[in-house]
Amino acid sequence: MHIVVHYSEIGTKGKNREFFERILMRNIRSLCGRNLSSVQRRYGRIICTLREGASPEETLRTLSRIPGVSSVMPSLKSPLDPERIAETSLKAVSSRSFETFAVKTARSSKEFPKTSQEMNILIGSRIAGILGKKVNLKNPDLTVYVEIGEREAFIGTEKEKGPGGLPVGSSGTVVSSLSGGIDSPVASWMMMKRGCEVVFAHIHNPSASGNPEKIRKIAKQLSLYQGRSLLYIVPFGNLQREIIAKVPSKLRMIIYRRFMMRILNLIAERENAKAIVTGDSVGQVASQTLENIACIREASKLPVLSPLIGMNKEEITSLAKDIGTYELSVIPYPDCCSFLVAKHPETKASIEIARKAEAGIEEPERLVRECAEQADIITFT
Repeated sequence: MHIVVHYSEIGTKGKNREFFERILMRNIRSLCGRNLSSVQRRYGRIICTLREGASPEETLRTLSRIPGVSSVMPSLKSPLDPERIAETSLKAVSSRSFETFAVKTARSSKEFPKTSQEMNILIGSRIAGILGKKVNLKNPDLTVYVEIGEREAFIGTEKEKGPGGLPVGSSGTVVSSLSGGIDSPVASWMMMKRGCEVVFAHIHNPSASGNPEKIRKIAKQLSLYQGRSLLYIVPFGNLQREIIAKVPSKLRMIIYRRFMMRILNLIAERENAKAIVTGDSVGQVASQTLENIACIREASKLPVLSPLIGMNKEEITSLAKDIGTYELSVIPYPDCCSFLVAKHPETKASIEIARKAEAGIEEPERLVRECAEQADIITFT
C-alpha cells in the first residue's frame, strides 16, 4: 500500500522548494519510520510505501499531524497505461459502499497520451458499466482521485486533511513558555506549523505547584506533531520568594514575567534558539494589556512571538481541542504564576516603574542563572 502526501505552501517556495521537501521527508521518516519502507519525492508530492504488516490507520493518523502536510491519501499504484489505470481505479472502489461517484484526474506529466478529462470519462464509464453506479459530479457519495505522474499513477478514494504550513525545522528553533493553561500549548503548535522546532520551558515552584506531571503530558502530546522534543522544568522557588519579599504586590506579576523572559533567554542561548514564544492574547488577562506586554518584553533580548495575539478564547479553545491538549490543560494545576496575582494588579506598568521595582532584588543575574542551570530536562521521542 502507498500513501500520497500532498503539501501546499511548500510548493510556492521556488528554488528553495527542495530544501523544504527534504526537511518534510526527514520528519516523515522520523515520525513514521517503523511503518514505512520508503519515502520518495515525486512530481510535487511525497510517496510513502508501507512496510508489510504496518498499520495503515496508525500511519495515516501520524502523517496527518505533521506540519507541512496538507493532505494524505491511501493509494493503489498503477503503471502509466490508461487501461491499467482504469482497472486499478475499479479495484480501488470495489470494496466501497456508494451509489454515486465522480472521478478527478490530475496529470503531472503532460506526455501521458490522454488528457485528464479523457481519463475521467474512461474510468467513469468503467465503474458505471461494471458496478452499475451513477456519475454525480456535484455531490457524489464517493470521489475517485487519480494522480498521473512521470513514472506511475496513484489512485485513491479518501483524503485526510493535514495541518499544512511548513515542516518543523525549516525555520529554526524557538523556546516556548509552556504553562498549565489552554493558550501556550496552542501557541507552541502554531509555531510548529510555521516550521519552528519548539523547545518547551515550564517555570515551576515545587512548593506551590506540586508535581508537574500535567506539563509533561502536554509536552508529550505536542511532541506527536514535531517528533523529538525537549522540556525544561525550571525551578523558580528562590526567585519567587525574593520577588514576593522585595516587590509591591500589584507589580509582582509583571516582575515575575520579566524574570521569566530572562530565564527563557538563557535557555534559548543554550539551545541556539532565535525567539521566545508566549500564549499572550491582547486584553485576555491583566498581564496582557498593551502596556504590560511592552513592559514584560523589554526584559527579553530575543524577539518574543505570540501567535495567538489577536485570537479570542473560543478560537484558542477550539484549536486546543483539535490538537488534543485541551483535556490536559483543564486538569487543575496551580502554576506558580497564580500565587503572585494581587487583588488589583497593575494593568499599565511602565518600564521605568518595573526597573525601579526590580532594583531591590539582590543578585538578580545569579538568581536567573541558577534557575536555568538547575532545570530538569526531559526528552520526548
